[in-house]
Amino acid sequence: EPAVKFLNSLNQDQRSQAQLPFDNLSKSTWHFIPSSMWPRKGIELTELDNHQKKLVHLLLQASLSESGYKKTMKIIDLENVLLEITGDSIMRDSDKYSVAFYGNPEKDSLWSWSFEGHHLSLNFTILNGKTSIAPRFLGAGPATLLSGSRKGERTLDKEEDLGFELINSLSIKQREIAIIQEKAFPGIVTENSIEVGPLYPVGIKYKELNSSQQLVFIKLLNEYLSTAPEKEANKRMEKIKNEAMNEIRFGWAGGMHPGEDHYYRIQGKSFLIEFDNSQNNANHIHTVWRDFNGDFGRYLIREHYKNSDHHKN
Repeated sequence: EPAVKFLNSLNQDQRSQAQLPFDNLSKSTWHFIPSSMWPRKGIELTELDNHQKKLVHLLLQASLSESGYKKTMKIIDLENVLLEITGDSIMRDSDKYSVAFYGNPEKDSLWSWSFEGHHLSLNFTILNGKTSIAPRFLGAGPATLLSGSRKGERTLDKEEDLGFELINSLSIKQREIAIIQEKAFPGIVTENSIEVGPLYPVGIKYKELNSSQQLVFIKLLNEYLSTAPEKEANKRMEKIKNEAMNEIRFGWAGGMHPGEDHYYRIQGKSFLIEFDNSQNNANHIHTVWRDFNGDFGRYLIREHYKNSDHHKN
């Protein structure tokens, strides 16, 4: 309903920008750099009136958890901080985020939409009420505000703090397994790849952690899942537990204290999480969740083609 309301609020020209065929190649072409550096399909918030912008926010609130929506708003607001720091209104604009629809949510059983701009790429695919939210990228720069009235305010802090808590709880022997290299990677390894498969299996397995370390690990995993609505997050956690929980690996690279460049990844049978903070004196975070079979709703698309009478015929 929020998707239909938004699309129906657009005039003909706006709708032709915002709504594209489901198989348009731009659906799986994504990035997290500013829009001035990476032109995007869809319609920018700059081209919407206040009522239409409000409908975009209602759609985001309906598609994310409360936590996920708040993180999204904090990330967008950092563009205002960067504008104040740099004075560059071309590069830094909190309205330079694009909404794109693929297919028609009013008529189609299978459709998708995305919300994307600097440090955000949220990709939703819907099939008869089932939803896939992948890939999902959230970043923050500056991750900690170093000056001004909001000095000390942090974005994506739980993802960072729980990672530090876990690596620093490991014994020397456990660290020998968990630390995959001494120096942090310069960014997320999978970058903005259209499709991702499992990386070489490195790091310490869940079953090799003690019970208190496992609790921290679960908290960290839940922090990434919590971006999605509770029902979707619970469903995904159940799948993860059933498929090979003990074999999920946690790998670390770089320093183990704030202010030092650092990186970690969590890899399971069906998913990969990457966290990187290695720019601007370790004050610039990138995080991403990738689904090996589900990025851009691939498993839902396969299900649609397998079960649809239209495609059978």
